[in-house]
Amino acid sequence: MSAQDSLHIGLLAAWGRYPLIVAAALRRQSIRVSCLAVRDHADPELAKLCDDFVWIGIAQLGRAIRHFRRLGVRHATMAGKFHKVVLYRPWFWLRHLPDWQTIRTFYPLMVTGKKDQKDDTLLGTLAHAFGEAGIDFHPATDYVPELLVPRGLLAGRPPSVSRLRDIRFGWQLAKEMGRLDVGQSVCVKDQAVLAVEAIEGTDACIQRAGQLCRKGRFTVVKVAKPQQDMRFDVPTVGLGTLETMVNAGADVLAIEAGRTILLDADAFCRFAKRHGLTVIALDSEPSPRPSLESFPL
Repeated sequence: MSAQDSLHIGLLAAWGRYPLIVAAALRRQSIRVSCLAVRDHADPELAKLCDDFVWIGIAQLGRAIRHFRRLGVRHATMAGKFHKVVLYRPWFWLRHLPDWQTIRTFYPLMVTGKKDQKDDTLLGTLAHAFGEAGIDFHPATDYVPELLVPRGLLAGRPPSVSRLRDIRFGWQLAKEMGRLDVGQSVCVKDQAVLAVEAIEGTDACIQRAGQLCRKGRFTVVKVAKPQQDMRFDVPTVGLGTLETMVNAGADVLAIEAGRTILLDADAFCRFAKRHGLTVIALDSEPSPRPSLESFPL
């Protein structure tokens, strides 16, 4: 990326606070931000943080590419969650009226069945379409590396030996689910699986675990995929994650250091401490025989 190109970044923004934080960080670096905000996903407040701001439909890939090219955008980044569940609502294609570029790009996935519809496949296909038009996508964490959570105990007491076993068990399972591109989070109690994340997302997974484990005090493990493409779908936690945990009865959260985005870190840690939650970031799963003495803090 040339110095001139790095001063103008396209932002494809979806749901959540992450796009707002990325846009604000780019602005602090005096980088011009041209934002394509996905309708029914992105926060309208983005318009105040970006130099150019346009709403885009979820099935308007051609319009999105033309807009970026018209503005001279050669490098872009994605931030925020796409609610994949909308793809499975009745009459999705009629409601969203895909343009020709969208049909040409996603026809092999959505209609012919020649390819799967996993997250990596869909987002990789999207990035490839932009790339063919001369617009390269880069990880948003390249611009806000400080959002990647550091290794260590973020809040609460160190997990007990039994909780370390739950973390190890959940970590192995979450990594395997990630390898299969199914989800990134699992909820565990006493080395038994309460819930596994799929299309519904982490919060709904935690809520389901709480419904199944009424006595609470269970562990949530959220990790990156072994093949994680840092350009998109990077595991993210924030205040909303902790609020869901409190409401569901979970009290331990284990995340992957250096490969998980932590939003609003100060408020996140204060909330965790106030509600007696333990939050730990690890580079890898605990040892087969975990002990408090060997636990990496």
